[in-house]
Amino acid sequence: MSAANGEGVGAGRRVLIADDHAAARAGVRVALERGGFAVCAEAADGPGAVEAALRERPDACLLDVHMPGGGIDAAAEIAARLPGTAIAMLTVSADEGDLFAAIQAGADGYLLKDVDPERLPHALAGVLAGEAAIPRPLVGRIVAELGGRRRRRVPLARGGAELTPREWEILELLHGGASTAQVAERLGLSQVTVRRHVSAVLSKLQVPDRGSAFALLDRLRAAAGASRSRGRSRT
Repeated sequence: MSAANGEGVGAGRRVLIADDHAAARAGVRVALERGGFAVCAEAADGPGAVEAALRERPDACLLDVHMPGGGIDAAAEIAARLPGTAIAMLTVSADEGDLFAAIQAGADGYLLKDVDPERLPHALAGVLAGEAAIPRPLVGRIVAELGGRRRRRVPLARGGAELTPREWEILELLHGGASTAQVAERLGLSQVTVRRHVSAVLSKLQVPDRGSAFALLDRLRAAAGASRSRGRSRT
C-alpha cells in the first residue's frame, strides 16, 4: 500500500531518483513511496539528473555514483545550484574513494544499495533531518583517513613530502610486486581509486613514474638501515 499521500517518515516530501538501471529506479520508487515520499522525477544519467533537479527543485536527490555522466559530478552541480536540496548517493560501491569524492562534491549521505528497502525511507529522512548517513563499514575508514593515523614524512632534496597511511600502504604493496588489481582487491578499493592514490604519491614525491618512486623508497630504506647500524655500533 502506498503512503505517498503524506503519511510515513517521508511526509510527502519530493524526491528525484537517478540511476541508469530502470529496475533499480523502480525498486527505490516503491520503497520511498511506501515510506511516504513523493517521487517527482527520475533520470538515467548525470546530466538528466541535473536537468530534472533544476526543473522540479525536489527536497532530496538520490543519485547513483557510477551512472553515465557521473553521479558525483551531478551531485556537485546540484549542490551548487540548489543548496536547499539534500543529496544522497545510492550505490553498490563501498569504495572509500567514491565516498570521499561524494562528500567533497556536497553529498549529505552515502547509502549502499543493499540497504533494507524498509530502511531506505528512514535513511533518507535522516539525511533530510541533517544526519550523516554513512554505512558502518565505511565509518572506520573515514576516521583513519581524517586523522586517526599519523602521516609519515619523506625527506626530499627540496624540503619534504607527507604521505598518508593509505598512500604508504599502496606504495609498499606495489613495490612488493602486487598489481593495481591485486592492491584494489586486498584493500577493498576500486582500481580507479588506487590509481588516484598512486598519482598523488608521484606528485608528492616529485618523481615521473612508479619505478622512480620504488627507487626512492629503496634509498630511504637503505638510509634507515645504515642509520640503525651506526646507532648499534656506538653502543
